[in-house]
Amino acid sequence: MPKTDEDVRVSTAEPVRRGRLSLPRLAWLIGPALVAGVAYLDPGNVASNMTAGAVYGYLLVWVVVLGNVMAWLIQYLSAKLGIVTGRSLPETLGTRIRNPWARRAYWLQAELVAMATDIAEVIGGAVALNLLFGVPLIWGGVITGVVSIGLLLLQSRRGPRTFEFVVIGLLVIIAIGFTFGVLVAPPEAAGVVSGLVPRFEDAGSVLLAASILGATIMPHAIYAHSALARDRFAPRAVRGAQATDAGTADRSLAELRGIPTARLLRATKWDVTIAMIIAGTVNLCILLLAAANLAGVPGTDSLEGAYAALYSGIGPVVATLFAVGLLASGLASTSVGAYAGAEIMHGLLHVRVPLLARRLVTLIPALLILAVGFDPTVALVLSQVVLSFGIPFALIPLVALTAKADVLGVHRNRIATTAAGVAASVFLIALNATLLWLVFTGA
Repeated sequence: MPKTDEDVRVSTAEPVRRGRLSLPRLAWLIGPALVAGVAYLDPGNVASNMTAGAVYGYLLVWVVVLGNVMAWLIQYLSAKLGIVTGRSLPETLGTRIRNPWARRAYWLQAELVAMATDIAEVIGGAVALNLLFGVPLIWGGVITGVVSIGLLLLQSRRGPRTFEFVVIGLLVIIAIGFTFGVLVAPPEAAGVVSGLVPRFEDAGSVLLAASILGATIMPHAIYAHSALARDRFAPRAVRGAQATDAGTADRSLAELRGIPTARLLRATKWDVTIAMIIAGTVNLCILLLAAANLAGVPGTDSLEGAYAALYSGIGPVVATLFAVGLLASGLASTSVGAYAGAEIMHGLLHVRVPLLARRLVTLIPALLILAVGFDPTVALVLSQVVLSFGIPFALIPLVALTAKADVLGVHRNRIATTAAGVAASVFLIALNATLLWLVFTGA
């Protein structure tokens, strides 16, 4: 992995303890990013990327690639905050936002983002159950919600490591389900290369670009990753301790567990890199599968239509694996989304709601959408647009906090890292502003 200023600063503070990580040691440290990375492979991603490929061909390949590059930086910063401070991003903001009304307003937008996430994930699981077994959508949504409760109870009772193993297992199923079709019916190399040139075609392509970015750089994944890293590496006795000055931050809660911070942060880079390579490859394969095989085919801008077209055009094996991947995506990502929602409420409002009660409340909007017969794919794409508007509220505080010496001490961002974070924030906010202008002007 590339050497950063964080490594240089820490090497000065820890000259004796610095060294290579053995492969078994590295493998033990990997996991939180893979769990958070499931959020990048939720049914909203599937709908956005599938629709983009079916409607615009290879036009938006560059959006998927750019989103994945930005996601690497963002997820690493989120994990670093949780590792060094022992606090998640919502917990950190909950202590730093003094005005109670401002804190509640911030919580409200974060909660809306969490609900939009649930809509995408529950609907995706329901559609997959309908395609595979003919289960009515409303009951498919209920089943998806019940399974997510089971996974969350597993995390609370058996610990984060067991939860990671289960989610990573679902991640493997997702990867196989969504990449197999590209191997059977590969895209044109020239089309893929042309799609790397940044451009838009019309307002619809801007809408889908915002949807893809909202599905790739998901606010709840930023909140969740900091909490996952905290839960895994901070000892229970000191979880929630706050780095109130540079001296406290220099020591790092990870070191209280016998792991030098420099080594842990290097392992985290590998964790995030592996997770983003998997997520980026799968997302790209979804778009390329649609661009190569579904472009111009009527009805393929919906998940059901795409499944039918894959079934008749490429074969039942590819279509079935696609549906299985969609089901695994819904089950895994809704669990991570609910975990993030609980962390958001606890960190910002200092309130813990019983897991079952919270899960039932956040399921209601998705089940209502399924009950009234609203188009599932349209709901998925629009939910990702909502997520896109929530990105700045998570990203800007993350970049600002990780640049502060009084928060991270010697592990604070270097100037180039902060500049990259600011550039990503500006780009995303500008894209969302353009989207709003296009929608309201009808351009």
